[in-house]
Amino acid sequence: MKAVFLDYESLDKNDLDFSGLHAVFDELILYPGTSPQQLLERVQHADVIISNKAPLDAETLQQCPQLKLILISATGTNNIDLAQAQRQGVTVCNCQGYGTAAVAQHTLMLMLNLAASFRQYDRAVQNGEWNKASQFCLLDYPIIELSGKTLGLVGYGELGKAVAKLAQAFGMKVLAASLPKRPAAAERVPFAELLPQVDFLSLHCPLTADTQDLVDAAAFAKMKPSAFLINCARGGVVNEQALADALRQGQIAGAATDVLTVEPPADGNVLLDSSIPNLIITPHSAWGSVDARQRIVQQLIENAEAFKAGLPVRKVN
Repeated sequence: MKAVFLDYESLDKNDLDFSGLHAVFDELILYPGTSPQQLLERVQHADVIISNKAPLDAETLQQCPQLKLILISATGTNNIDLAQAQRQGVTVCNCQGYGTAAVAQHTLMLMLNLAASFRQYDRAVQNGEWNKASQFCLLDYPIIELSGKTLGLVGYGELGKAVAKLAQAFGMKVLAASLPKRPAAAERVPFAELLPQVDFLSLHCPLTADTQDLVDAAAFAKMKPSAFLINCARGGVVNEQALADALRQGQIAGAATDVLTVEPPADGNVLLDSSIPNLIITPHSAWGSVDARQRIVQQLIENAEAFKAGLPVRKVN
């Protein structure tokens, strides 16, 4: 089988082992990235297409008569026309659960940074404030302990449960939210009732019509002024203008997000204003440990081998 990987640089930073993936195919061509103008030439004679974010719409797929398998080097499938692939008898498989440990770790890292006012203290040292202190220490910024605090989780699947386990190791109480417009679940707290109870609200749910702008101005108004928001889900789950306003007005104590509504934010974003207090933004990097990215490569291998054996796994169409 001839395979092409359309955008391997979205996964590899010269730190991954692709030897096993090469071994699965008769020929594997790795492209760092693929522009719309380059796409058709690269895919129309392939048996297997591997893509992270490169789009494969119906018109493109119709011009790929040899295509048998699409491997997505991510979980999301919105860049593939799954219905057209189904019509052509093309199997589509994704990768799943590869980043659980990395994202859970990143979530706790963001919580700890906010709890310890880490960025403020680091900046104070860099600016020479410690050198000028009248005592041996600086205690100019609030420091709180996670122990005894309440963490509210929106999204309690594999990732949410991994975050809960780490939080419990710090002595936190964990509450899982029952999302609006969803059937009530045992041991879940309705979202509106959860908001006033939490010291940290951490998001791990998919972006759907029901979760779009879930955390909006009304939600911030229900939260404690001492509470923190963590978003390692999708940018659209939080109304970004409402978050900026809530931080400026002191409705919540701080926030950290790994995601924005448009990525990369080439045209800017309301949250990139440096005047917004106590906001940490990381560049959608929570998933990106070398371990997680190598697990993606391993799952691509597993998906290809299972397809060749006639027993596809992680099939999404």
